[in-house]
Amino acid sequence: MRGIGRRVGWRYESARHSLAAKGIRSAYLAKPFTGDIQKLSVQNPNFRKVLYTGKHEQLVAMSIPPGGDIGNEVHPHTDQFIRVEGGKAKFVFSNGKQVFSAGDGGAVVVPAGTWHNVINVSENPLKVYTVYAPPHHPKGTVDKTKAAAVGREEYE
Repeated sequence: MRGIGRRVGWRYESARHSLAAKGIRSAYLAKPFTGDIQKLSVQNPNFRKVLYTGKHEQLVAMSIPPGGDIGNEVHPHTDQFIRVEGGKAKFVFSNGKQVFSAGDGGAVVVPAGTWHNVINVSENPLKVYTVYAPPHHPKGTVDKTKAAAVGREEYE
């Protein structure tokens, strides 16, 4: 248990107990996410579904229809990891200055402040999951279509 908390006499105090002693309630401590992310991504029918939101990161599954895209976007203060779980994607960075294609298992990291787009170049829905750091969407968000997502984002 060394390194997990602080030493109190002959024992180690858990990090959770130590935080509670400082007045930080356990409600502020996110529970771990567990699950088969590949299965959850491939079975997700929604354009965007937030699966987990922690204090410093967020896990989102996406399904992009054939020929569809997420739209050219930039997150000034958010890094993003994107992994392809089904289909073929074309990643476009910096307004076309860099292009990368990826299939199942391919991944990219988009640093904060980088313009990017993800385009489905396959005949089936593109299935990806993405990790935002820090969280980008409201906890529990489910957007069935890109149009629903764009409409909601105007008010975020």
